Amino acid sequence: MNLSPALDCYTREQLSARDAQRMAEFIAFGPIVFQVSRLMLKLGILQLLRDSDTGLTIDEIAAAKGMTHYAVQVLVEASLTIGTVLVDKDSNRFRLAKTGWFLINDPATRVNIDFNNDVNYEGMFRLEQALNEGKPAGLKALGNWPTIYEGLSQLPRHARQSWLAFDHFYSDSAFDEALNIVFERKPKTLCDVGGNTGRWAVRCLKHDPAINVTVLDLPQQIEMMREATQGLAEASRLHGHGIDLLDPEAQFPTEPHFDAVWMSQFLDCFAEDQIVSILGRAAKVMDEHSRLYIMETLWDRQRYEPAAFCLTQVSLYFTAMANGNSKMMHSDDLARLIGQAGLKIEDVHDNLGQGHSIVVCSKP
Repeated sequence: MNLSPALDCYTREQLSARDAQRMAEFIAFGPIVFQVSRLMLKLGILQLLRDSDTGLTIDEIAAAKGMTHYAVQVLVEASLTIGTVLVDKDSNRFRLAKTGWFLINDPATRVNIDFNNDVNYEGMFRLEQALNEGKPAGLKALGNWPTIYEGLSQLPRHARQSWLAFDHFYSDSAFDEALNIVFERKPKTLCDVGGNTGRWAVRCLKHDPAINVTVLDLPQQIEMMREATQGLAEASRLHGHGIDLLDPEAQFPTEPHFDAVWMSQFLDCFAEDQIVSILGRAAKVMDEHSRLYIMETLWDRQRYEPAAFCLTQVSLYFTAMANGNSKMMHSDDLARLIGQAGLKIEDVHDNLGQGHSIVVCSKP
């Protein structure tokens, strides 16, 4: 199994027996830990402690926030044992701990909290059912669709906002570097497969005034893309093609000929047989001059261990909420599927943005 140097910690025991016991209890109370920490953020208590030079007592926090002594006490005492705040034993004044600082200041953590609370939290109770059925059993907490993708445009407002913020945060962070990689070959036509709201397509149009981009996605997603790009000066070079990519008979358009095919945070939305089908259909519209660019957050190629942790947990979002049968991929699995689809890996670019890799593929 490939593992980046930062992930070598997964090959040996890291904790003492006492630390392992505490971690086991931390897991047991995980849902409470999450909600306490989310509320400490939402209610501004962590921010209040950060802005205090000498720390604050429970009564001072309660007065500043207009809360009861009891409400603040249960949240702060729980946070003390979670590790997001610290206390001075002599003065009973609480101050921010390092973990609390990251909860406030790390944008990835904030995006992940909103995503897990607004999209995943209720539905994750049905994870076991999803694993047994191979279907997103938890999705019924948000709406009645076969997969979350059919329902994106109809998600409850807060869930849709958090889903889009999560998706855009991770993809957008790599776009600048990705543009340099894709446009090194000076393509004139690009097919954006699973283009969602068209954010990457628009970046391409603005990057190169000669490029024409065709977005392939579900018809309802194409409508979202058209709404998001309405009035754009470059819109004449942006085209939409509605397609159900889960239908193995649904072929990619052959006109225009595509110099580049782009798939960003896309293949992780499908089961392995579906990935081979999609890649195989992409290969049919490629020639020896075309290149396929697959941008994914491959969990085994991460520079920092917390990223691998996040990605393997996100896999369970796909299980319970999205489609029931896909995951964040290991690079060995992706390479195998690329080969099965009749393509070869030409190059791999790692450590782009928030831990992305771009796998460049061509026809043998």
